[in-house]
Amino acid sequence: MPPHAISAPAENGTTPPPPAHRDGNVLRWLGAYTASMVGSNVYFVALAWAAARTGSPAQAGLVLAVGSVPRAALMLGGGVVADRFGPRLVVIGSDAARCVFILGMAAVLMFVSPSVWLLAAVALVFGAVDALFLPAVGALPPRITAPGQLVRVQGMSGLATRFANVAGAPIGGLTVAIGGSASAFTAAGVLFAVSLPLLLSVRIGELPGARGEKGDRVAGDEHGQETVGAAEDSPVPHDVIPGPRDGADARRERTEEAGAAPGTPGTSGTEKRTGGADAASTGAGRALLDGLRYIRHHRVLAPLILVSAITQLGFVGPLNIGLVLVSEEHGWGASGLGWIIAAFSAGAAGASLLLTVRGRVPRAGFVMCASTIVGSVAIACIAYAPSVALASVAAVCVGLLAGLGGALSGALVQTQTEPAYLGRVTSVSTLFGLGIAPLVYPVMGAAIGAWGSGPVFVASAALCAAGTTFGLCVKQLRLAELPA
Repeated sequence: MPPHAISAPAENGTTPPPPAHRDGNVLRWLGAYTASMVGSNVYFVALAWAAARTGSPAQAGLVLAVGSVPRAALMLGGGVVADRFGPRLVVIGSDAARCVFILGMAAVLMFVSPSVWLLAAVALVFGAVDALFLPAVGALPPRITAPGQLVRVQGMSGLATRFANVAGAPIGGLTVAIGGSASAFTAAGVLFAVSLPLLLSVRIGELPGARGEKGDRVAGDEHGQETVGAAEDSPVPHDVIPGPRDGADARRERTEEAGAAPGTPGTSGTEKRTGGADAASTGAGRALLDGLRYIRHHRVLAPLILVSAITQLGFVGPLNIGLVLVSEEHGWGASGLGWIIAAFSAGAAGASLLLTVRGRVPRAGFVMCASTIVGSVAIACIAYAPSVALASVAAVCVGLLAGLGGALSGALVQTQTEPAYLGRVTSVSTLFGLGIAPLVYPVMGAAIGAWGSGPVFVASAALCAAGTTFGLCVKQLRLAELPA
Protein backbone atom coordinates (compact mmCIF):
# COMPACT_ATOMS: atom_id res chain seq x y z
CA MET A 1 0.00 0.00 0.00
CA PRO A 2 1.39 3.48 -0.82
CA PRO A 3 2.49 5.47 2.21
CA HIS A 4 -0.49 7.81 2.17
CA ALA A 5 -3.16 5.60 0.69
CA ILE A 6 -6.45 4.77 2.36
CA SER A 7 -8.69 1.82 1.92
CA ALA A 8 -11.33 2.28 -0.73
CA PRO A 9 -14.84 0.87 -0.54
CA ALA A 10 -15.21 -2.66 -1.81
CA GLU A 11 -15.64 -2.95 -5.55
CA ASN A 12 -15.68 -5.95 -7.89
CA GLY A 13 -15.66 -8.42 -5.02
CA THR A 14 -12.59 -7.05 -3.29
CA THR A 15 -12.30 -7.16 0.49
CA PRO A 16 -14.28 -4.28 2.02
CA PRO A 17 -12.46 -1.87 4.31
CA PRO A 18 -12.89 -2.41 8.06
CA PRO A 19 -15.43 -0.26 9.94
CA ALA A 20 -13.94 2.90 11.36
CA HIS A 21 -13.89 1.69 14.96
CA ARG A 22 -11.75 -1.30 13.88
CA ASP A 23 -9.54 0.55 11.42
CA GLY A 24 -6.05 1.06 12.82
CA ASN A 25 -5.55 4.14 10.65
CA VAL A 26 -8.68 5.80 12.04
CA LEU A 27 -7.80 4.74 15.60
CA ARG A 28 -4.36 6.36 15.30
CA TRP A 29 -6.05 9.57 14.15
CA LEU A 30 -8.51 9.29 17.02
CA GLY A 31 -5.69 8.84 19.53
CA ALA A 32 -3.90 11.91 18.17
CA TYR A 33 -7.11 13.94 18.16
CA THR A 34 -7.91 12.92 21.75
CA ALA A 35 -4.42 13.76 23.04
CA SER A 36 -4.53 17.12 21.29
CA MET A 37 -8.00 17.97 22.64
CA VAL A 38 -7.01 17.01 26.21
CA GLY A 39 -3.87 19.12 25.79
CA SER A 40 -5.99 22.10 24.69
CA ASN A 41 -8.18 21.77 27.79
CA VAL A 42 -5.12 21.54 30.06
CA TYR A 43 -3.68 24.62 28.35
CA PHE A 44 -6.84 26.65 29.04
CA VAL A 45 -6.75 25.64 32.72
CA ALA A 46 -3.08 26.65 32.93
CA LEU A 47 -3.75 29.97 31.20
CA ALA A 48 -6.78 30.74 33.38
CA TRP A 49 -4.88 29.94 36.57
CA ALA A 50 -1.85 32.03 35.60
CA ALA A 51 -4.08 34.96 34.58
CA ALA A 52 -6.10 34.80 37.81
CA ARG A 53 -2.93 34.75 39.93
CA THR A 54 -1.29 37.57 37.97
CA GLY A 55 -3.97 40.22 37.42
CA SER A 56 -7.39 41.38 38.48
CA PRO A 57 -10.55 39.42 37.58
CA ALA A 58 -11.18 41.81 34.68
CA GLN A 59 -7.64 41.31 33.39
CA ALA A 60 -7.98 37.54 33.71
CA GLY A 61 -11.18 37.67 31.67
CA LEU A 62 -9.40 39.78 29.05
CA VAL A 63 -6.58 37.24 28.75
CA LEU A 64 -9.05 34.40 28.25
CA ALA A 65 -11.11 36.36 25.73
CA VAL A 66 -8.26 37.76 23.65
CA GLY A 67 -7.38 34.35 22.21
CA SER A 68 -10.73 34.16 20.44
CA VAL A 69 -9.93 37.24 18.34
CA PRO A 70 -7.25 35.72 16.05
CA ARG A 71 -9.16 32.43 16.05
CA ALA A 72 -12.22 34.13 14.58
CA ALA A 73 -10.31 36.60 12.38
CA LEU A 74 -8.01 34.02 10.80
CA MET A 75 -10.29 30.97 10.67
CA LEU A 76 -11.31 31.43 7.02
CA GLY A 77 -7.69 31.93 6.03
CA GLY A 78 -6.87 28.70 7.84
CA GLY A 79 -9.31 26.91 5.56
CA VAL A 80 -7.52 28.30 2.50
CA VAL A 81 -4.18 27.07 3.86
CA ALA A 82 -5.62 23.59 4.54
CA ASP A 83 -6.89 23.32 0.95
CA ARG A 84 -3.70 24.63 -0.59
CA PHE A 85 -1.18 22.50 1.33
CA GLY A 86 -3.34 19.56 2.39
CA PRO A 87 -5.00 19.03 5.79
CA ARG A 88 -2.49 16.45 7.03
CA LEU A 89 0.50 18.77 6.59
CA VAL A 90 -1.33 21.69 8.22
CA VAL A 91 -2.56 19.59 11.17
CA ILE A 92 0.94 18.23 11.83
CA GLY A 93 2.56 21.65 11.43
CA SER A 94 0.10 23.48 13.66
CA ASP A 95 0.19 20.75 16.32
CA ALA A 96 3.99 20.83 16.30
CA ALA A 97 3.89 24.62 16.61
CA ARG A 98 1.57 24.39 19.60
CA CYS A 99 3.85 21.81 21.21
CA VAL A 100 7.03 23.87 20.80
CA PHE A 101 5.35 27.13 21.79
CA ILE A 102 3.66 25.81 24.94
CA LEU A 103 6.77 23.91 26.10
CA GLY A 104 8.77 27.08 25.52
CA MET A 105 6.26 29.03 27.59
CA ALA A 106 6.58 26.43 30.37
CA ALA A 107 10.36 26.90 30.35
CA VAL A 108 9.96 30.68 30.60
CA LEU A 109 7.57 30.36 33.56
CA MET A 110 10.12 28.29 35.45
CA PHE A 111 12.40 31.33 35.69
CA VAL A 112 10.15 34.40 35.55
CA SER A 113 6.74 35.40 36.86
CA PRO A 114 4.26 36.01 34.03
CA SER A 115 2.73 39.41 33.36
CA VAL A 116 -0.78 39.98 32.07
CA TRP A 117 0.61 41.15 28.74
CA LEU A 118 2.79 38.07 28.36
CA LEU A 119 -0.21 35.83 28.99
CA ALA A 120 -2.29 37.86 26.53
CA ALA A 121 0.45 37.39 23.92
CA VAL A 122 0.41 33.63 24.58
CA ALA A 123 -3.37 33.57 24.10
CA LEU A 124 -3.07 35.52 20.85
CA VAL A 125 -0.43 33.20 19.39
CA PHE A 126 -2.28 30.06 20.48
CA GLY A 127 -5.52 31.41 18.99
CA ALA A 128 -3.78 32.15 15.69
CA VAL A 129 -2.38 28.60 15.50
CA ASP A 130 -5.82 27.24 16.40
CA ALA A 131 -7.19 29.08 13.35
CA LEU A 132 -4.95 26.84 11.24
CA PHE A 133 -5.48 23.66 13.25
CA LEU A 134 -9.29 23.59 13.46
CA PRO A 135 -10.20 23.76 9.73
CA ALA A 136 -7.48 21.23 8.87
CA VAL A 137 -8.48 18.72 11.55
CA GLY A 138 -12.10 19.02 10.39
CA ALA A 139 -11.12 18.35 6.78
CA LEU A 140 -9.02 15.27 7.61
CA PRO A 141 -11.61 12.51 8.37
CA PRO A 142 -12.84 12.14 4.75
CA ARG A 143 -9.25 11.38 3.77
CA ILE A 144 -8.68 8.58 6.27
CA THR A 145 -11.80 6.46 5.85
CA ALA A 146 -14.51 5.55 3.37
CA PRO A 147 -17.47 7.95 2.95
CA GLY A 148 -19.85 5.43 4.47
CA GLN A 149 -17.85 5.50 7.74
CA LEU A 150 -17.92 9.26 8.29
CA VAL A 151 -20.93 9.20 10.63
CA ARG A 152 -19.14 6.63 12.78
CA VAL A 153 -16.02 8.82 12.78
CA GLN A 154 -18.17 11.79 13.84
CA GLY A 155 -19.47 9.72 16.74
CA MET A 156 -15.96 8.67 17.73
CA SER A 157 -14.68 12.25 17.62
CA GLY A 158 -17.66 13.31 19.71
CA LEU A 159 -16.73 10.74 22.36
CA ALA A 160 -13.14 11.98 22.24
CA THR A 161 -14.31 15.56 22.73
CA ARG A 162 -16.45 14.58 25.74
CA PHE A 163 -13.54 12.65 27.24
CA ALA A 164 -11.24 15.63 26.72
CA ASN A 165 -13.70 17.97 28.42
CA VAL A 166 -14.02 15.60 31.39
CA ALA A 167 -10.32 14.70 31.72
CA GLY A 168 -8.66 17.96 30.73
CA ALA A 169 -9.79 20.09 33.69
CA PRO A 170 -8.76 17.58 36.40
CA ILE A 171 -5.37 17.00 34.75
CA GLY A 172 -4.86 20.75 34.50
CA GLY A 173 -5.90 21.30 38.09
CA LEU A 174 -3.68 18.48 39.36
CA THR A 175 -0.60 19.70 37.51
CA VAL A 176 -1.23 23.27 38.71
CA ALA A 177 -1.45 21.99 42.29
CA ILE A 178 1.80 20.05 41.90
CA GLY A 179 3.99 22.61 40.17
CA GLY A 180 2.01 25.72 39.32
CA SER A 181 1.29 27.09 35.85
CA ALA A 182 4.67 25.97 34.48
CA SER A 183 3.82 22.37 35.32
CA ALA A 184 0.41 22.64 33.66
CA PHE A 185 1.87 24.21 30.50
CA THR A 186 4.41 21.37 30.43
CA ALA A 187 1.63 18.78 30.65
CA ALA A 188 -0.22 20.45 27.77
CA GLY A 189 2.93 20.53 25.65
CA VAL A 190 3.64 16.86 26.36
CA LEU A 191 0.11 15.93 25.26
CA PHE A 192 0.61 17.84 22.01
CA ALA A 193 3.90 15.98 21.59
CA VAL A 194 2.16 12.63 22.11
CA SER A 195 -0.25 13.42 19.27
CA LEU A 196 2.53 14.14 16.77
CA PRO A 197 3.88 10.60 16.11
CA LEU A 198 0.31 9.34 15.86
CA LEU A 199 -0.50 12.01 13.28
CA LEU A 200 2.66 11.20 11.34
CA SER A 201 1.59 7.55 11.14
CA VAL A 202 -1.87 8.33 9.76
CA ARG A 203 -2.22 7.45 6.06
CA ILE A 204 -4.36 9.67 3.87
CA GLY A 205 -5.40 9.64 0.26
CA GLU A 206 -7.66 11.25 -2.29
CA LEU A 207 -11.35 11.11 -1.51
CA PRO A 208 -13.41 8.56 -3.45
CA GLY A 209 -15.32 10.41 -6.12
CA ALA A 210 -12.96 13.36 -6.19
CA ARG A 211 -12.33 12.70 -9.85
CA GLY A 212 -14.38 11.27 -12.61
CA GLU A 213 -13.36 8.31 -14.76
CA LYS A 214 -11.22 10.53 -16.97
CA GLY A 215 -9.89 12.71 -14.22
CA ASP A 216 -12.79 15.17 -14.45
CA ARG A 217 -13.74 17.07 -11.35
CA VAL A 218 -17.02 16.45 -9.67
CA ALA A 219 -18.69 19.39 -7.99
CA GLY A 220 -21.29 17.49 -6.02
CA ASP A 221 -23.88 14.74 -6.32
CA GLU A 222 -27.55 14.39 -7.02
CA HIS A 223 -28.39 16.63 -4.08
CA GLY A 224 -25.56 19.12 -4.52
CA GLN A 225 -24.18 20.89 -7.54
CA GLU A 226 -24.40 19.32 -10.94
CA THR A 227 -21.66 16.93 -11.97
CA VAL A 228 -19.37 18.69 -14.39
CA GLY A 229 -17.42 17.40 -17.26
CA ALA A 230 -13.93 18.28 -18.36
CA ALA A 231 -11.99 20.73 -16.30
CA GLU A 232 -12.20 23.47 -18.92
CA ASP A 233 -16.01 23.35 -18.75
CA SER A 234 -16.12 23.32 -14.97
CA PRO A 235 -17.56 26.27 -13.04
CA VAL A 236 -15.05 25.47 -10.31
CA PRO A 237 -12.22 28.01 -10.43
CA HIS A 238 -9.07 26.56 -11.96
CA ASP A 239 -6.65 28.44 -9.77
CA VAL A 240 -7.52 26.48 -6.64
CA ILE A 241 -4.87 23.96 -5.71
CA PRO A 242 -6.68 21.04 -4.09
CA GLY A 243 -3.69 19.74 -2.19
CA PRO A 244 0.07 19.73 -1.95
CA ARG A 245 2.09 19.70 -5.16
CA ASP A 246 5.63 18.51 -5.58
CA GLY A 247 8.53 19.15 -7.89
CA ALA A 248 8.20 20.90 -11.23
CA ASP A 249 4.40 21.13 -11.09
CA ALA A 250 4.55 23.08 -7.82
CA ARG A 251 7.20 25.45 -9.18
CA ARG A 252 5.23 25.98 -12.39
CA GLU A 253 2.00 26.68 -10.49
CA ARG A 254 3.72 29.11 -8.13
CA THR A 255 5.25 30.92 -11.12
CA GLU A 256 1.88 31.16 -12.86
CA GLU A 257 0.23 32.43 -9.66
CA ALA A 258 2.90 35.13 -9.42
CA GLY A 259 1.59 36.56 -12.69
CA ALA A 260 4.31 35.36 -15.12
CA ALA A 261 4.21 32.40 -17.43
CA PRO A 262 7.02 29.87 -17.06
CA GLY A 263 10.10 30.94 -18.94
CA THR A 264 8.82 34.47 -19.69
CA PRO A 265 11.81 36.42 -20.98
CA GLY A 266 12.74 39.81 -19.59
CA THR A 267 11.47 39.16 -16.06
CA SER A 268 14.16 39.71 -13.49
CA GLY A 269 14.47 37.74 -10.27
CA THR A 270 13.76 40.91 -8.27
CA GLU A 271 10.56 41.55 -10.23
CA LYS A 272 9.45 37.98 -9.68
CA ARG A 273 10.10 38.15 -5.95
CA THR A 274 8.37 41.54 -5.60
CA GLY A 275 5.33 40.44 -7.54
CA GLY A 276 5.29 37.05 -5.84
CA ALA A 277 4.31 38.37 -2.42
CA ASP A 278 1.48 40.46 -3.85
CA ALA A 279 0.30 37.57 -6.01
CA ALA A 280 0.38 35.17 -3.07
CA SER A 281 -1.81 37.54 -1.07
CA THR A 282 -4.14 38.03 -4.02
CA GLY A 283 -4.23 34.29 -4.67
CA ALA A 284 -5.19 33.53 -1.08
CA GLY A 285 -7.95 36.13 -1.15
CA ARG A 286 -9.21 34.80 -4.47
CA ALA A 287 -9.18 31.25 -3.15
CA LEU A 288 -11.21 32.33 -0.12
CA LEU A 289 -13.77 34.07 -2.32
CA ASP A 290 -13.91 31.00 -4.55
CA GLY A 291 -14.71 28.89 -1.50
CA LEU A 292 -17.48 31.23 -0.39
CA ARG A 293 -18.94 31.21 -3.90
CA TYR A 294 -18.76 27.43 -3.94
CA ILE A 295 -20.81 27.26 -0.73
CA ARG A 296 -23.31 29.84 -1.94
CA HIS A 297 -24.05 27.96 -5.17
CA HIS A 298 -24.16 24.48 -3.63
CA ARG A 299 -27.75 23.31 -3.21
CA VAL A 300 -27.05 21.32 -0.03
CA LEU A 301 -24.12 23.07 1.61
CA ALA A 302 -25.61 26.58 1.41
CA PRO A 303 -28.77 25.77 3.41
CA LEU A 304 -26.89 23.28 5.62
CA ILE A 305 -24.33 25.84 6.81
CA LEU A 306 -27.04 28.48 7.24
CA VAL A 307 -29.11 26.11 9.38
CA SER A 308 -26.01 25.16 11.39
CA ALA A 309 -25.14 28.82 11.99
CA ILE A 310 -28.67 29.70 13.17
CA THR A 311 -28.94 26.72 15.50
CA GLN A 312 -25.52 27.37 17.01
CA LEU A 313 -26.51 30.97 17.72
CA GLY A 314 -29.61 29.63 19.47
CA PHE A 315 -27.91 26.80 21.38
CA VAL A 316 -24.62 28.31 22.52
CA GLY A 317 -26.03 31.01 24.82
CA PRO A 318 -28.42 28.85 26.88
CA LEU A 319 -25.97 25.96 27.14
CA ASN A 320 -23.11 28.09 28.47
CA ILE A 321 -23.76 31.32 30.36
CA GLY A 322 -27.50 30.56 30.34
CA LEU A 323 -27.20 27.45 32.52
CA VAL A 324 -25.16 29.36 35.10
CA LEU A 325 -27.78 32.12 35.33
CA VAL A 326 -30.70 29.66 35.43
CA SER A 327 -29.12 27.79 38.34
CA GLU A 328 -28.56 31.07 40.15
CA GLU A 329 -32.11 32.27 39.45
CA HIS A 330 -33.69 29.05 40.75
CA GLY A 331 -31.37 28.80 43.75
CA TRP A 332 -29.92 25.45 42.65
CA GLY A 333 -26.35 26.51 43.37
CA ALA A 334 -23.13 25.11 41.99
CA SER A 335 -24.14 21.51 42.69
CA GLY A 336 -27.33 21.89 40.67
CA LEU A 337 -25.39 23.43 37.83
CA GLY A 338 -22.95 20.52 37.96
CA TRP A 339 -25.77 17.97 37.67
CA ILE A 340 -27.32 19.76 34.69
CA ILE A 341 -23.99 20.03 32.86
CA ALA A 342 -23.22 16.37 33.61
CA ALA A 343 -26.66 15.38 32.27
CA PHE A 344 -26.08 17.33 29.06
CA SER A 345 -22.66 15.72 28.63
CA ALA A 346 -24.14 12.27 29.19
CA GLY A 347 -26.76 12.89 26.51
CA ALA A 348 -24.18 14.15 24.03
CA ALA A 349 -21.93 11.17 24.76
CA GLY A 350 -24.92 8.87 24.24
CA ALA A 351 -25.53 10.37 20.80
CA SER A 352 -21.86 9.93 19.89
CA LEU A 353 -21.88 6.33 21.11
CA LEU A 354 -25.06 5.59 19.15
CA LEU A 355 -23.50 6.89 15.94
CA THR A 356 -20.25 5.03 16.61
CA VAL A 357 -22.12 1.73 16.97
CA ARG A 358 -24.73 2.24 14.27
CA GLY A 359 -22.44 3.75 11.65
CA ARG A 360 -25.11 5.26 9.40
CA VAL A 361 -28.44 7.04 9.81
CA PRO A 362 -30.96 6.86 6.93
CA ARG A 363 -32.50 10.14 5.75
CA ALA A 364 -29.71 12.06 7.41
CA GLY A 365 -30.91 15.53 6.36
CA PHE A 366 -34.41 14.98 7.73
CA VAL A 367 -33.20 13.34 10.96
CA MET A 368 -30.72 16.17 11.54
CA CYS A 369 -33.41 18.85 11.30
CA ALA A 370 -36.09 16.90 13.18
CA SER A 371 -33.82 16.00 16.10
CA THR A 372 -32.68 19.60 16.44
CA ILE A 373 -36.27 20.87 16.51
CA VAL A 374 -37.16 18.49 19.36
CA GLY A 375 -33.94 19.44 21.13
CA SER A 376 -34.97 23.09 20.87
CA VAL A 377 -38.15 22.34 22.81
CA ALA A 378 -36.03 20.68 25.51
CA ILE A 379 -33.93 23.86 25.82
CA ALA A 380 -37.00 25.89 26.74
CA CYS A 381 -38.02 23.24 29.28
CA ILE A 382 -34.77 23.71 31.25
CA ALA A 383 -35.68 27.27 32.23
CA TYR A 384 -39.16 26.26 33.43
CA ALA A 385 -38.15 23.04 35.20
CA PRO A 386 -39.27 23.16 38.87
CA SER A 387 -36.38 21.04 40.13
CA VAL A 388 -32.80 20.10 39.34
CA ALA A 389 -33.91 16.55 38.50
CA LEU A 390 -36.34 17.67 35.80
CA ALA A 391 -33.88 20.21 34.44
CA SER A 392 -31.32 17.41 34.21
CA VAL A 393 -33.77 15.23 32.28
CA ALA A 394 -34.31 18.08 29.82
CA ALA A 395 -30.54 18.57 29.57
CA VAL A 396 -30.07 14.88 28.70
CA CYS A 397 -32.58 15.31 25.86
CA VAL A 398 -30.81 18.44 24.63
CA GLY A 399 -27.43 16.69 24.66
CA LEU A 400 -28.75 13.59 22.93
CA LEU A 401 -30.74 15.38 20.21
CA ALA A 402 -28.39 18.29 19.63
CA GLY A 403 -25.44 15.89 19.61
CA LEU A 404 -27.17 13.74 16.99
CA GLY A 405 -28.03 16.74 14.84
CA GLY A 406 -24.54 18.21 15.11
CA ALA A 407 -22.80 14.95 14.18
CA LEU A 408 -25.07 14.42 11.17
CA SER A 409 -24.47 18.02 10.09
CA GLY A 410 -20.71 17.46 10.24
CA ALA A 411 -20.94 14.22 8.27
CA LEU A 412 -23.09 15.86 5.59
CA VAL A 413 -20.62 18.73 5.24
CA GLN A 414 -17.77 16.27 4.74
CA THR A 415 -19.57 14.06 2.23
CA GLN A 416 -21.17 16.85 0.20
CA THR A 417 -18.04 18.98 -0.18
CA GLU A 418 -15.68 18.52 -3.11
CA PRO A 419 -12.19 17.58 -1.86
CA ALA A 420 -10.58 20.80 -3.11
CA TYR A 421 -12.87 22.85 -0.87
CA LEU A 422 -12.98 20.82 2.36
CA GLY A 423 -10.71 23.15 4.33
CA ARG A 424 -12.57 26.30 3.38
CA VAL A 425 -16.02 24.81 3.92
CA THR A 426 -14.93 23.43 7.30
CA SER A 427 -13.53 26.83 8.29
CA VAL A 428 -16.83 28.54 7.51
CA SER A 429 -18.87 26.02 9.49
CA THR A 430 -16.39 26.12 12.40
CA LEU A 431 -16.28 29.92 12.42
CA PHE A 432 -19.87 30.23 13.58
CA GLY A 433 -19.49 27.76 16.43
CA LEU A 434 -16.12 28.91 17.79
CA GLY A 435 -15.83 32.46 16.51
CA ILE A 436 -19.17 34.21 16.13
CA ALA A 437 -21.61 32.30 18.35
CA PRO A 438 -19.72 33.05 21.62
CA LEU A 439 -20.36 36.74 20.97
CA VAL A 440 -23.93 36.16 22.13
CA TYR A 441 -22.76 35.54 25.73
CA PRO A 442 -23.02 39.18 26.85
CA VAL A 443 -26.33 39.56 25.01
CA MET A 444 -27.67 36.44 26.71
CA GLY A 445 -26.55 37.66 30.13
CA ALA A 446 -28.09 41.10 29.65
CA ALA A 447 -31.35 39.65 28.34
CA ILE A 448 -31.74 37.22 31.25
CA GLY A 449 -31.01 40.05 33.65
CA ALA A 450 -33.75 42.17 32.06
CA TRP A 451 -36.50 39.61 31.37
CA GLY A 452 -35.57 36.44 33.27
CA SER A 453 -34.39 33.08 32.00
CA GLY A 454 -37.78 31.75 30.82
CA PRO A 455 -38.53 34.18 27.97
CA VAL A 456 -34.90 34.25 26.84
CA PHE A 457 -34.62 30.44 26.71
CA VAL A 458 -37.91 30.30 24.78
CA ALA A 459 -36.59 32.89 22.31
CA SER A 460 -33.37 30.90 21.85
CA ALA A 461 -35.36 27.70 21.34
CA ALA A 462 -37.57 29.48 18.78
CA LEU A 463 -34.47 30.63 16.89
CA CYS A 464 -33.14 27.05 16.75
CA ALA A 465 -36.52 25.68 15.66
CA ALA A 466 -36.91 28.38 13.00
CA GLY A 467 -33.52 27.58 11.52
CA THR A 468 -34.13 23.85 11.31
CA THR A 469 -37.70 24.35 10.04
CA PHE A 470 -36.17 26.30 7.19
CA GLY A 471 -33.88 23.33 6.58
CA LEU A 472 -36.88 21.00 6.33
CA CYS A 473 -38.39 23.33 3.74
CA VAL A 474 -35.32 22.99 1.48
CA LYS A 475 -35.90 19.82 -0.52
CA GLN A 476 -32.24 19.11 -1.30
CA LEU A 477 -31.27 19.30 2.37
CA ARG A 478 -34.30 17.39 3.62
CA LEU A 479 -33.58 14.53 1.19
CA ALA A 480 -29.81 14.55 1.67
CA GLU A 481 -28.40 11.09 2.36
CA LEU A 482 -25.06 9.83 3.61
CA PRO A 483 -23.12 7.24 1.58
CA ALA A 484 -23.82 3.62 2.42
